[in-house]
Amino acid sequence: MPLRVYNTLTREKEPFETVQPGKVGMYLCGPTVYKPSHIGHMVGPVIFDTVKRYLTYLGYDVTFVINITDVDDKLINRANEKGISVEALAKEMTRDYFDNLEAMGVDSVDHFPYATEHVKEMQEMIARLIAQDFAYPLDGDVYFNVTKDADYGKLSRRKLDELMAGTRVEANDKKRHPADFALWKKSKPGEPAWDSPWGRGRPGWHIECSVMSQKLLGETFDIHGGGLDLMFPHHENELAQSESCTGKTFARYWMHNGLMQASSGSKVGGQHDRHGDRDASRGVHPPGTVEVQRASRGDEPPGSQEQQVVNKLAGSAGAESVKTAVFAHYPPETVRFFLLNTHYRSPIDFSLERIGEVAKGLESFYRLFETYERIAGQEFYSLSAPKTKEDAELVYRLQAAGCASSGQSTHGGPPEGGTPTFLKRIAEHRDRFLDAMDDDFNTGGAVGVLFELRKTIGSFIAEKKLDSAEIKKGEEIDTLAAAMTVLKELAGILGVFRKPVQKTADGRDDAFAAELMQLVIDVRALARKSKQWDIADTIRDRLNELKITLEDRPEGTNWRRG
Repeated sequence: MPLRVYNTLTREKEPFETVQPGKVGMYLCGPTVYKPSHIGHMVGPVIFDTVKRYLTYLGYDVTFVINITDVDDKLINRANEKGISVEALAKEMTRDYFDNLEAMGVDSVDHFPYATEHVKEMQEMIARLIAQDFAYPLDGDVYFNVTKDADYGKLSRRKLDELMAGTRVEANDKKRHPADFALWKKSKPGEPAWDSPWGRGRPGWHIECSVMSQKLLGETFDIHGGGLDLMFPHHENELAQSESCTGKTFARYWMHNGLMQASSGSKVGGQHDRHGDRDASRGVHPPGTVEVQRASRGDEPPGSQEQQVVNKLAGSAGAESVKTAVFAHYPPETVRFFLLNTHYRSPIDFSLERIGEVAKGLESFYRLFETYERIAGQEFYSLSAPKTKEDAELVYRLQAAGCASSGQSTHGGPPEGGTPTFLKRIAEHRDRFLDAMDDDFNTGGAVGVLFELRKTIGSFIAEKKLDSAEIKKGEEIDTLAAAMTVLKELAGILGVFRKPVQKTADGRDDAFAAELMQLVIDVRALARKSKQWDIADTIRDRLNELKITLEDRPEGTNWRRG
C-alpha cells in the first residue's frame, strides 16, 4: 500500500505527498538543555529517527533537524544554582544529550541548530510580524496578537474563548488579549541578552523553532514532529506566527508522538520543558495528556527498585538521567526496541518490568544470530542487506532469476526457489512488515512481524536440523542466509541489530564474564567426566538461578543469559 501519515491538523490519515518530489524536510522540537536527559527525551528522537530510516528506505532524500534550546529561564536558574555560566551549562547538557542519542542509535539527524546562533534571524521575523500588525512591542517585550490570526487554534481545535478557561492572567497585564504570547522578552540584569530595536532581551520559545525550521527546511516543509504535550501552546503558536509572517502553509504534516508515562498513567518526565513564556497558556494542556509532579505505580512497595526508578523519572524537576535510571539496567538497544514496540501515537507505559519483557524477547534473536554463525560460519551482523526498497527489489529479482521458480511478493520480496514454502513465508512476513510501516509508521505492528519472522527462521533450522554436527547441504545454508538477510534488511529500518549488543548495561567489558563462564563450564565438564553428577547438576542449577542457561552440544557447551 502507499504510505499514509496521520496528520494532527486534519485528524486524518493522508497519502504522503511532499513539497518537493523525492525530498522530505522533517523538524523535531528538541530539548532545553538545562539538565541531563531522561528517558522521555529519547522518545521523539528514536521515533523520528525510525521515520527517517523508513522514508530513506523508500527512496526519499530526507533532511532531519532537531533544535537545541540553549537559552531559557530554566537554564538561567540552574546555572545560577550551580555557579556556572549559562553557556557552560548548556554545553555540558548538550553533550549529555548527544551521548544518549548516540547510545540509542539515533544517528540520522542532519542538523542540530542552536537557538543562540539564530537570534538575528528571530529579530528579523519579529520585525516582519510587527510590520504586518501581527505583533506589537510592550515595555521591552514583543507579543504576538492572536486576534489578528483568523484561524488561531486550528491545530489544537480550540477557540480563543476556550483557551482562557482555567488560565491565570495577572491583573496588571497590559497585553491586548490575555492569550497573546511573547516573541521577545526583556532580560533582567545578569541574564543573557541581545540588543534589539525593542531593547536588550532574548527571544521567546516559540519564535526559535519557527526561525530555525524555516532557515534549514524552507518556509513550507513536510513533517513537523514532537510530543503530544507540545501541540498546545508551542506548536499552535509556531504555526500561527509562521503562517502569519509568510502567508504560506508552515508544515504539511503534523506528527505527535504519545508521551512516556509510568504504569499508573502519569507522564514520565513531567510536562514539557517550557511553560508559558509569559503567555496566558500556562495551565492549559492538550486533551488526553496529564500534568503530574510525581508518578508512582502504586502496586510496588516503597523503596523497591521499580518504585525508585519511577520516582526518579517522575516530574520534570526530578527526572533522573537516562544513563543512571535506565541504561544501568538494560542496554540501549533494548530500550530502543521498547520504545518502538508501541505505535508512536500511543502512550508508552514505562516500567523496568516492561523493558525486561522486551529484553527476554530479544534474547531469542541473539540466540538465532549465534546459531546462524555456528551453521554458516558467518556473523549475522556481517550480512550485506539492501538499504533501500529499490535495491531490495533488484536483489530479489536477480536471486529469483537463478531459481527454478520466481515467486514475486507485493514488495519485491525474496524468491521462492530452493525451498519454496519457507521463502514464500519469508516474503509474506516482509510484505506485512512494510505494510505496517506504510500504515502511519506502525512500528508496533512491524516489531510483531519481526518476531514472527524470527520464529519462522528458527522452525526452518529445526526442521532441516541445520544446527547439528551432521554435514549440511549448501543449498539449505544459502536459503537460510537469504532469510537472515531479509531479517537484517527489516531490522535496519527500525535501527536495531546493527552491531553486537554490549550486554553489560553499565559499560563494563563482557570479556571477563566470558572467561569466568568458560572456567565454570570446564569445571562442570571435569565433574561430568569423573561422574560426579551431583556437582555438575549443582553448577547447572545455580547458574539457572542466576538466569544463565547452559546448552550442551556435540561440539561443546555454550552459555547464554536469560
